[in-house]
Amino acid sequence: MSLAGRRLDVVPMERGCACPIASCPGNRARLPRRLETVRMRPTLTWTPTGVPAPVTTDLDEVVRVLGERGVVVVSGAGISTESGIPDYRGAGGTLRRHSPMTYQEFVGSEEGRRRYWARSHLGWATVARARPNAGHHAVAALRAGGYLSGIITQNVDGLHQRAGASAVAELHGSLARVVCLSCRRTSARHELDRRLRQANPSFRAEATKLNPDGDVDLAEHVVREFRLVPCAACGSGVLKPDVVFFGENVPRPLVRRCYELVEEASAVLVLGSSLTVLSGLRFVRRAAEQGKPVLIVNQGETRGDSHARLRVELPLGKALTEVAGRLGCA
Repeated sequence: MSLAGRRLDVVPMERGCACPIASCPGNRARLPRRLETVRMRPTLTWTPTGVPAPVTTDLDEVVRVLGERGVVVVSGAGISTESGIPDYRGAGGTLRRHSPMTYQEFVGSEEGRRRYWARSHLGWATVARARPNAGHHAVAALRAGGYLSGIITQNVDGLHQRAGASAVAELHGSLARVVCLSCRRTSARHELDRRLRQANPSFRAEATKLNPDGDVDLAEHVVREFRLVPCAACGSGVLKPDVVFFGENVPRPLVRRCYELVEEASAVLVLGSSLTVLSGLRFVRRAAEQGKPVLIVNQGETRGDSHARLRVELPLGKALTEVAGRLGCA
């Protein structure tokens, strides 16, 4: 069954948004007039523009900027690799062998949804078992210590919150929740996991490498035998993970809130993101336009390097633990 003709959770792009930011009295900052909300697929390559930031392994500038407080973090998949969840583009990245599902593929056919849920059902066990690593704990400590004014994450694994971080803006949603595309009821993923196990008692498959979007590769004959379940609340609705698929719109209020966090911040600290797509890059660009320091800690070049003051080339767990310790947050 195709859902193409039904009202789903696509939010149209906003034009002419001019929300005042409370922290800018007298000369109120304005959000971008067009809130670009579509999440695009990541790419392996891009054309660098501008002069790239100096690359270093010295953390002094990161410590100094954080010491001034009011810093907003933008985190990507790289911060979760030490927890066993891969990224798309790093040394063990999955993009070379895995094409992430798009929103259009998911809503376009039952076959697409069956393929997603069979693979995700197996992958969810790994995501659910993942534990926050030293990087997540350091970010939570910096937030609790008052050095961070906010955390914007592109990840859907919930590891920032499980490390104890508060007020995390989940730009791409969370795999821990499920939403019905008909009645809009949101429920816990573990409840759907229980129902899928009941509906597929003979489901036996071995997980290969996990992908960042929470699924694994499965043979087609295994996918074909997988049984879907409808929404438990309305009895017929199609269930979707409460994440933003590629090709789907990020909710405008969330994008607006993230821009506000950047507007109100003293600086932006990027952690473990190559910034290859607009979802994270736009906030870096916004900070740079306003003359705010942008610092990046990432192993490998990023699309935001030309907007940054510097890029620190160190493993995140080690780097952030040192930073938190030097600021008395260890």
